[in-house]
Amino acid sequence: MQKTDFKKEIDAYRAGKGRYEIVDVPELQYLMIDGHGDPNTSPAFAEATEALYPMAYKLKFASKQTLGRDYVVMPLEGLWWATDMEAFTASRDKSRWDWTLMIMVPDWIGETMFAKAAEQVAAKARPRRLGDVRLERLAEGTCVQTLHVGYYDAEADVLAQMHDRFIPDHGLRMVGKHHEIYLSDFRKVPPERLRTILRQPVARDTPRSRV
Repeated sequence: MQKTDFKKEIDAYRAGKGRYEIVDVPELQYLMIDGHGDPNTSPAFAEATEALYPMAYKLKFASKQTLGRDYVVMPLEGLWWATDMEAFTASRDKSRWDWTLMIMVPDWIGETMFAKAAEQVAAKARPRRLGDVRLERLAEGTCVQTLHVGYYDAEADVLAQMHDRFIPDHGLRMVGKHHEIYLSDFRKVPPERLRTILRQPVARDTPRSRV
């Protein structure tokens, strides 16, 4: 049975270090769960990952067994935002961050398969936040992204360059939420070798009228 790896099939899952690129991201389907606070200290963050991963693997095996369609489980992703977006670049005050953790799943995964997978996960070892996981689509459209290698806390300069230079210099403005794709498993990879796609949805800036 052929196994699909969507990281190789979808261009938006590829990025280069030190290079900012404008990409068109297709509408995709994800397992999602929301939270707030510092991911390093918030129990909600750990509980969210403990709910997402069992669902992702249960759906993979269900797809293989019932539909004959196998695929590689996709990496963890996160949408991040705050009332003041300077919290991401200047202060890095993680206690002010809101987030949605996500794992992309194929379009052929439907609500019926999702509900059955949730029942099976609950029957084996019910994660505390299992009931908060949902199946939802996200359409980001035009985005700017780059690859960051290293510590998460070293992202500030890369984001500042993206937000304050590359985006306005290309006649764009930020819309939507800051998006990170964790190509490396932070539980297994040394911090200095972590590979993370940093993505920001954008729209064409409206030129100011001259008076």
